[in-house]
Amino acid sequence: MIRLDKYLADMQIGSRSEVKAYIRKGRVKVNNIVVSDPNLKVKEGDSIFFDDNIVTYEKHSYYMLNKPAGVVSATRDNLSETVLDCIKDKKHKDLFPVGRLDKDTEGLLLITNDGELAHRLLSPKRHVDKVYYATVKGVVNDDDKEAFAKGVIIGDNYRTLPASLQIIASAEISEIKLTIHEGKFHQVKQMFEAVGKEVIYLKRLSMGSLILDPKLKTGEYRFLTEEEIARLKEI
Repeated sequence: MIRLDKYLADMQIGSRSEVKAYIRKGRVKVNNIVVSDPNLKVKEGDSIFFDDNIVTYEKHSYYMLNKPAGVVSATRDNLSETVLDCIKDKKHKDLFPVGRLDKDTEGLLLITNDGELAHRLLSPKRHVDKVYYATVKGVVNDDDKEAFAKGVIIGDNYRTLPASLQIIASAEISEIKLTIHEGKFHQVKQMFEAVGKEVIYLKRLSMGSLILDPKLKTGEYRFLTEEEIARLKEI
């Protein structure tokens, strides 16, 4: 059971005071009956309408964002645009990014308000795969593949978990795909620094079972499908 005004406010129909005014003006129906009491309790199975449009209650929202460079992975920032600013049709006020991508890194970022799912995806015990595409200054070779497969020392004498390096093109500017199983600060960049090379472009392609939709242009987003959500919850 949930109060009608809270139900509508949670679904971003308006602020609590705005929603109460809408209800008193007769703009809201419950099970096709106009109601005027904001305190009315509604339950699962009730049909709620605002201006004759059905309003379905969703406890959680799940967005796939193709994060652009220059945007910070935070809920708010005084200086820069945040990933939440990219989501224009928020259904909930308590959204947050699951993990972080560096400000200059592009690609897949999950935005949700499902704290339980976020905890599972970010738990160090689960070693969720993350796949990145990068262009790297320096000739990436089999020695680097072997080093990454064993783990390299980054940061404060930390050895990374074994990672899988795929070389797409080996040249002065190399192209690679890298699969890591953790998410240390600036990890991909630090791993290449450890072998004497520099990442000049970085994009995340996947996280666990969630793969960046190739139809999403940089800065675009969409809701996750039911299948994508179910597969993530299996992790």
